[in-house]
Amino acid sequence: MDMEKPVSVKQINPEMERIASRKARDRSRATRWDLNIAIFLFAILIVIVLLSFQGIGIEVVAPIAVFGLAIVWIVGWRNGKQAYNRFYEEEIEQEVRRNITNIAIKGTVEETIEEQVQKALRERWR
Repeated sequence: MDMEKPVSVKQINPEMERIASRKARDRSRATRWDLNIAIFLFAILIVIVLLSFQGIGIEVVAPIAVFGLAIVWIVGWRNGKQAYNRFYEEEIEQEVRRNITNIAIKGTVEETIEEQVQKALRERWR
């Protein structure tokens, strides 16, 4: 991330917040499930299969499976929440930059048009 000035509250409007929130939510959904979680799920599956083949009763295997799935859900949720916060900040910064760029471009175009009109009027009055 760039070490630029922090985004001021005046530069953020509700539409920008909504867009940034939606984009951040979409990006964070993909990061909930990473390789570590997949490996952990595979390890839990192996433990459950081994316990089942050893003749261990469902009374022991089921709580282990539930505990493993709960841990995976908690870690995925935490990863998603952290990613959302990070992506939200990035999206807000990008939206502010786009807004500032659009304002600058609009001002430049307006100046250019104004200059062209003034030039045409000067030509006409000569």
